[in-house]
Amino acid sequence: MFVIILNVFLCIPRVYSVWACVRSCPASCVCTQERSCSILCDRAGLTQIPSEFPCEAYSINLDKNSIRFLAERAFGTLPSLRTLSLSHNNISFITPGAFKGLASLAELRMAHNEYIRYLHTRTFTSLKRLVRLDLADCNLFNIPDRIFIELPSLRELFCFQNNFRRIPGAIRGMENLTHVYLEKNRIEAIAYNSLLGLTRLKYLNLQDNRINVIHDRSFQDCKKMEYLYLNDNFITELPENSFDGLLRLKMLNLGGNSLRNVSNTWFRDQFELEVLYLDRNRISYIEEGAFENLTSLVSLHLNSNNLTTLPFSVFQPVYFLGRLYLFRNPWECDCRIEWLKEWMENYRLVRDIPCASPSSVAGLDLTDVVFERTLDGFCLDPEELNLTTYSPFPTGEPQSTTENRFNSLISKFLLQKGLSEEVVNTTESFINTTLFDGLSNQAPFGLRESNIKLLCSFNLWLFITSQAVAVK
Repeated sequence: MFVIILNVFLCIPRVYSVWACVRSCPASCVCTQERSCSILCDRAGLTQIPSEFPCEAYSINLDKNSIRFLAERAFGTLPSLRTLSLSHNNISFITPGAFKGLASLAELRMAHNEYIRYLHTRTFTSLKRLVRLDLADCNLFNIPDRIFIELPSLRELFCFQNNFRRIPGAIRGMENLTHVYLEKNRIEAIAYNSLLGLTRLKYLNLQDNRINVIHDRSFQDCKKMEYLYLNDNFITELPENSFDGLLRLKMLNLGGNSLRNVSNTWFRDQFELEVLYLDRNRISYIEEGAFENLTSLVSLHLNSNNLTTLPFSVFQPVYFLGRLYLFRNPWECDCRIEWLKEWMENYRLVRDIPCASPSSVAGLDLTDVVFERTLDGFCLDPEELNLTTYSPFPTGEPQSTTENRFNSLISKFLLQKGLSEEVVNTTESFINTTLFDGLSNQAPFGLRESNIKLLCSFNLWLFITSQAVAVK
């Protein structure tokens, strides 16, 4: 009996709170009858903030109205309010101290207010418990350096799709920040002091800006960084020590820039890196040892670059990879990447590697290219298969080929028949004007001038033999 009476008394405050929330609900709004008092005023056609809200309000949604102005203490005193959303309005001016009286506010959403171009230094004063602030797509060109000085609890800052030309100095020294979203701005550089003091930063998004300069050791204080997006910028080169100290980095996106090579100094400390994007650059060369410390790498994106070959030494050891993306590169399918074909067949972690050259295999996928071998077991490039014989000698050294031996045989045959020099020259002229022109059109398929001359010599021999038979 005592337990029942106790439960009744404990439930009285809850019942009163729900009743009070509904009773004090502003016009044009809907108030929930749940334990937490939620005020829903979105899409209500409001042009200004309602004059009163229930004191017990836990969350207020004022999205998609036509509110233009926030006066000082615009919401009165709401000690229980945790979430306030003002996204998709027409707010153009916020009076300093507009959010006073919201001592417990943890999340403030003001995204998509395209007329907000300026914020006062004391706009967010007294919001000491604010954890999440959303100012995305507000047409901001800059924010005061000391605007967050009274937000010691701020962890997540959303400022993407504005007009910043530099990383806001306001975030420096905010040691509690863990997530910063600055994508789709006009930021041109990451200075050596842009990220100073962000010792707990885990996530930084700078994609789709205009970054063309990254200073040496720009990320030196971001020891806990795990996700870094630098893709779709104008980066042509990186300092040697760009990512030194980022020991916890798990994902790095450098895609969509103008990098021409991959240095073996960039990823020296990234032992925990799992995903690396280097796609959509102009990379034609990867230094040996560039990936040797990436022992946790699962996915590597090198597609859409200018790579023609990929030495095996670059990927030693290769067992660490889970996925390797190499499509949309002008691959030269010769013996230098025979190892890659074998790796594709054995591990099935790579696919779609169309050959651009040599011409004999152009258009084929690397998996369909057949690499022949000499008697000694050496790999033969597809282009070499079009030659009459294989010679192990380096280019420039004298070599006894079938062509040379055959030419010698023809010369002896002509001397034996006693044909005059005039007859020989006339015959060769005839063959050169008829056969050589016809065969020259086949040059793209691997025939060289030496092969054509060889065929011409062979036809000459047939011609002489037929004449000898006719005489007999």
